[in-house]
Amino acid sequence: MRFVTVAREFFHDLRAQRLRTTLTILGVTWGTVAVVVLLAFGVGFENQTRKRSIALGDGIVIMFGGRTTKAFAGFPDGRPIRYVEDDAALLAREIPDIAQISPEYSERNTPVRRGSEIVRPNITGIYPVYGDMRNIIPAAGGRFINQLDMKQRRRVVVLGDGVKQSLFGDEDAIGQDVFIGITPFTVIGVMVPKNQNSSYNSRDTDRMFIPAPTHQAVFGNRYVSNIVYKTTTPFVHEAVEERVYQVLGRKYRFDPSDEDALMIWDTAEMMKFLGAFFLGFKIFMAIVGSFTLTVGGIGVANIMYIVVRERTREIGIKRSVGARRRDILFQFFAETFLIVGVGAVLGFLISWGLVAVVGAIGAEQFVGRPTISGQVAVVTVALLAVIAFMAGLFPARRAANLDPVEAVRF
Repeated sequence: MRFVTVAREFFHDLRAQRLRTTLTILGVTWGTVAVVVLLAFGVGFENQTRKRSIALGDGIVIMFGGRTTKAFAGFPDGRPIRYVEDDAALLAREIPDIAQISPEYSERNTPVRRGSEIVRPNITGIYPVYGDMRNIIPAAGGRFINQLDMKQRRRVVVLGDGVKQSLFGDEDAIGQDVFIGITPFTVIGVMVPKNQNSSYNSRDTDRMFIPAPTHQAVFGNRYVSNIVYKTTTPFVHEAVEERVYQVLGRKYRFDPSDEDALMIWDTAEMMKFLGAFFLGFKIFMAIVGSFTLTVGGIGVANIMYIVVRERTREIGIKRSVGARRRDILFQFFAETFLIVGVGAVLGFLISWGLVAVVGAIGAEQFVGRPTISGQVAVVTVALLAVIAFMAGLFPARRAANLDPVEAVRF
């Protein structure tokens, strides 16, 4: 019942002092828009960056050969370490926590022809699990490399979407032949386009994927370019990496503590970095937006001081007929929260409209899609609550501490 009375008085003041109250509410509205929109852009940018990073592979580890820096077991330092295809099977056998693993051959110098169209993509030889690890998803109507392709060393190929566009344009490529050098290969799949902000060797859009045994037979490469694996859980990455050094150190005769003997790129570490970076980024955005919101809060505090002064006599009369200090505190706190609340609602509505407009103009590829997530809403409401409390505290205390007799005489 008290809140209804306070609301009635608030709207009475709103009608009596329209310009003053409206400008105060607009200050809160603008501050709310600043916080919500900045955080929404931060969330959208984070989601887009993570999406692009995961396109490389979710939690995969990529191993390249290195060079020893320590003498070991009679062997000098400076020896190059290069992998062969059997190393993948060795690691899978010796390390149970490796869930998936594939060697990766790369060939860049061989032309690929279809009619008069010629390209020189990265021709990659891999195992079937490579598609799952690297998020190579075939478009509808096609498929990825399978075990039968491996066993029979079939001349089949999955095209990156960029290679497909260069060779076939808008024509359907499934079932048609391309020539790798002078050898015909049948297209069995085309990769679904994906946004990819990190890569090695080359981006997937510019690759062709063939079975590893076929690659070895066609090109005769003795060494693989690298090995890709994925662990059973993200929590065993460090233990698995230590075991990799031990297993390959035993085979190639290098010190397992020689970190430069192998080059290992753990993409999970990159995701940890992104998590820490974007946490700091969102905190920065919230601080910048809260400055604007604080200015609005100062405006609310000023207006409440004026209201206290204008209603001093009213406060004195209320106190003289039995109103307690906490009743006066409640009245002015409630009015402060009503002003902030109306401004916040308008701010959220304007922010929602701005986010919808930005999402519709097609800037998602560059800055992501701004998102007013639950996290954004909670942070904004928390900031608004703090601003409202601080803006109402001192005017309300001043009103509650007025001497009733002096107030009536005012």
